[in-house]
Amino acid sequence: MALASVPALAARHIQDYGAANTTLQPHWGYASRVLPCTNDAGSCAYLDLVYGAHDRGMIYTGVIYATVGVVLLVAAISHRARRRAALEDELQAVAGAEKTSHQSSVAPASARLAGAAAAFSRRHLLLDTANSPVLRRIFGRTTRLQLVILAGILGYLLLWSFLGMTYQMWITPVKSRPGLHNTRSTLGPWSDRVGVLAFALTPFSVLLATRESLLSLATGVPYQHFNFLHRWLGHIIFVQSALHTIGWTIIEVRLYQPQPSVAREWIRQRYMIWGVVAMILLLLLWVLALPVVIRRTGYEFFRKAHYVLAMVYIGACWGHWAQLNCFLIPGLALWFVDRAVRLGRSALLHYNFLSPESTRMGLAAAQASITRFPGSGSEGDVLRLEFEHPQQPWRVGQHFFLCFPELSLWQSHPFTPVSVPRLEDGHTRHAYILRAKAGQTKALAALAERKLSAGPDAKTAVVLTGPYGRDVTADIKRSENVLCVAGGTGITYVLPALLALARRRHSGGGASGALQLVWVVRRHTDAAWVEPELQELRQYGDVEVCVCATRDETSTGTSVAALLPSSKESAELELSDKASGTSLSHEGVAEMALGSNAQAQRRPDVAALVRAFAARQAAGASVVLASGPGEMLSDVRAGVAASNDAARVWQGDVRHAVRLECDERMEW
Repeated sequence: MALASVPALAARHIQDYGAANTTLQPHWGYASRVLPCTNDAGSCAYLDLVYGAHDRGMIYTGVIYATVGVVLLVAAISHRARRRAALEDELQAVAGAEKTSHQSSVAPASARLAGAAAAFSRRHLLLDTANSPVLRRIFGRTTRLQLVILAGILGYLLLWSFLGMTYQMWITPVKSRPGLHNTRSTLGPWSDRVGVLAFALTPFSVLLATRESLLSLATGVPYQHFNFLHRWLGHIIFVQSALHTIGWTIIEVRLYQPQPSVAREWIRQRYMIWGVVAMILLLLLWVLALPVVIRRTGYEFFRKAHYVLAMVYIGACWGHWAQLNCFLIPGLALWFVDRAVRLGRSALLHYNFLSPESTRMGLAAAQASITRFPGSGSEGDVLRLEFEHPQQPWRVGQHFFLCFPELSLWQSHPFTPVSVPRLEDGHTRHAYILRAKAGQTKALAALAERKLSAGPDAKTAVVLTGPYGRDVTADIKRSENVLCVAGGTGITYVLPALLALARRRHSGGGASGALQLVWVVRRHTDAAWVEPELQELRQYGDVEVCVCATRDETSTGTSVAALLPSSKESAELELSDKASGTSLSHEGVAEMALGSNAQAQRRPDVAALVRAFAARQAAGASVVLASGPGEMLSDVRAGVAASNDAARVWQGDVRHAVRLECDERMEW
């Protein structure tokens, strides 16, 4: 520790840094200790506790980092293993290879155990908080798995907050004021411990919020799935910082004597001024991130204010306790690297080299043609943007952030291309479907209306950043059955995946699983949004399509009733549901799935449809791809959870292993 900062801490640590025949013992992340201790016995024992608890706390932060590293390593290995298995399955199918009789009849015990464990976890942890008003109010629409992970993090941090300290109290004399006594206790080192943990968690909080996510690169989990943990890690850091502040305020304002001179001297020190600034900034960060505040101030204000306040907060933390900058430097570095990579990727994406079609080099925005589908009432218009761009194809399921310079250079929003990524003559075709609700999408709809009124060929400039996310079809084996469920503009997530899977399965040999699409829209005319893609899908005759219009009397494609189970399958569903206390006869499923009211607004029970799809398959596991409103995603999770049966998977019946790929960006 620098000697210049020693006097500010001398009173706090009751050590005489200028005494003769003393040495300074360095402690990583803390003030150096004066040895030998020349204070009274109680003060020396207190200092032993302070420095011992701090040193162990720094070791514990290393253990936390090591634990996170091990978890990430296991997740990365598991991710690579799933990719390898899917690739081997595809290569076997393309080559026309057949499995041996042993492989086709009995799967290895290790594979059955892994499949049973996955089915068990999905059945019990995939359900979300939709059925619990209290949990929904606190945590939002999140899964049990995320809540279990959060509970594990809280328990782990609680353990390290109290471990490695003895809990006692000392009454020590005040040398300058005979008759007065200081009360020294474990409150001091405990307050320091939670403060150190708040510093140590800062890089993790930044890491969970980055769009260019190292976590996604290692595990294959899209960056948006970490938003829940980022928010709650922010809550944890706020609580830890508040407890650290309250603890030392009690000590300096009440337990140390004489008062109020000790408190005045303490609050005037530079490190304390920066501490107060850091706590105020953290309070602002916490308040502005509350959902009710975001709704009132707008998401764009929250996002920009969050960026600025977070960086200034880290700087204030540095001013408060520079000895722990080993935790602050990585947080700053991660943020700046994330921003630099975003800017660099966007610049590279729009940098045009000389080509037969271009007479100059430099940055150029894409020019998107606009097709407008007017909405009725308060529904809002739907816009289709199409353009070609010189770039390599993205992966199916990935999304881009689109910026519209004619509206604002400082806003961008995530959209998934509905077009299948294909490279033709050096260009890749983009097509996007978006609904104009409020904010920039509403402004874009107004811009489109003005341009279309001036002429039939309306275009607007688009700046891309991305792609982000992962290939949702990469882990899907040829033998697996795939159900795509979409609500409204959520079709942009599932339709390209369905087209890619259909094309891939028709290009190779071997048996393939079933492919099915259930698209819930307001009116059957909404199918015009993606007519080119549906025309391509019709080329593959083995893809079952159901377009369910909730506000029309008729639906297109396969009817919902045709997707319901037969009486035999219905009996199996009823049998498998006795443990959960529900019963689904064929008539019961039909009633729930079709549903109706006086306005003929029919919303299918997608949970029943998911279960019916899994039960109807003759062989192979099933995968559900879903995107849509929050209520729909909750129903899909419920259906997938109920379709998993660990006991039957262990017995070798993989039909009862159902996975879910969900586009959680729709929850934003």
